[in-house]
Amino acid sequence: MDYSSRLQKVSVLGAAGKMGSGILLLTALEMADLMLKPENRDKVFVLNAIDTSDEGLKGLMKYIRNQVIKAAEKKTVQLRKLYADREDLIENGEIIEAYVADVLSVIRPVTRLEAAYDSALVFEAVSENQALKEKIFRQINENSNAGPWFFTNTSSVPIGLLNTNAGLGGRILGFHFYNPPAVQKLVELITIAENPAEMVEFAGLFAKNLRKTLVPSNDVAGFIGNGHFMRDALFGIQEAERLAKEMPLHEAIYLVDRITRDFLMRPMGIFQLIDYVGLDVVQFILRVMQPHMNGEALHSSLLDEFVLGGVKGGQFSDGSQKDGFFSYAKGKPVSVFSKEKNSYISLADFSAQADTWAGEVPASALPWKNLVKLGDKDSFLQTYFKTLGAMQTKGAALATGYFLNSRSIALKLVSDGVARSEGDVNTVLLTGFFHAYGPINNYL
Repeated sequence: MDYSSRLQKVSVLGAAGKMGSGILLLTALEMADLMLKPENRDKVFVLNAIDTSDEGLKGLMKYIRNQVIKAAEKKTVQLRKLYADREDLIENGEIIEAYVADVLSVIRPVTRLEAAYDSALVFEAVSENQALKEKIFRQINENSNAGPWFFTNTSSVPIGLLNTNAGLGGRILGFHFYNPPAVQKLVELITIAENPAEMVEFAGLFAKNLRKTLVPSNDVAGFIGNGHFMRDALFGIQEAERLAKEMPLHEAIYLVDRITRDFLMRPMGIFQLIDYVGLDVVQFILRVMQPHMNGEALHSSLLDEFVLGGVKGGQFSDGSQKDGFFSYAKGKPVSVFSKEKNSYISLADFSAQADTWAGEVPASALPWKNLVKLGDKDSFLQTYFKTLGAMQTKGAALATGYFLNSRSIALKLVSDGVARSEGDVNTVLLTGFFHAYGPINNYL
């Protein structure tokens, strides 16, 4: 079965979710572009958008339509070529409208899993629940005559376990999009020895056609992305707990977050990033990874306390930030949760005092957005971290310790055989987490 034929019958599971909707959008665009090629005009392309929520699917179609319009507006030159034989399409607006109609004609919103039985390719983006994933895979596989390939978006569950427990005979691989899939350039590819060579080759071509950066990861729970992020987050929580011996916990959380954002010039502080992902999601991923870590403790009692108390973070359906460790206004932290008072305390009430404790940020520090755009970034970072390492402030000491721990985590991912190279770890952090520099370097 060639590339186009494999993409004639496709299903996306969990299509109305945040990850599923992005995967559906990208796949629908690729399928429509294939369908419009002259050699495929007589073929039928079907993309099942499968989700348990009728309401979610209704909203999904509105989202897809709006996003396809935006995509079409960016490639009118390409679309004119695809519609060259349509004499009725003259204005750009007419071409865009035709393209939107063609993309939407591919998609079939359904709530029944049975719709996937005829698919040759199944993308799975349901919740990070191993038992649920295996149940769904097994049901489709046992009722299908298409020999489907399963591309799971799992960010933590080992692919080999899913393959064995669902009896898929090697027809599953990890194709981990980063959030949001329509924007993020990174995809982690996790293969197993049983994968057919043509399946891996297809995955590479599909990623290339979606203009994604594909990074291979070996099949170890958490892979590269969560392998680093989960441990980085745990270190941040532990640092805050350590500081809480000499100051209130909410001040310690604020400080560690500020150190990781401003001193290390990251796009978000570590606690804001945990909020973005969701405290409960981080907790769940840690639980998924823990049984596979050979004695390494991937657990935080503090995280458990916050989640149990209803402090969970995450995002609303419109993408706005829910309150977690911090509460937010216009996307920016404005207060931090006090476990002792069981309420949020405004940053204005204590941040100046905490900043004095930490000391000044190095004068040469840049906002993350400015650092990303910098021309000779490597030279700047060499000088910056030399300055940071020489400073005798508590904030600088926290920052250098955090930096070195991040590098240690990254190097261990390579030595443990999770990542195949140091460059792959750096690419994941640069591309998937938008860091301005990779964790494996010689800046300190």
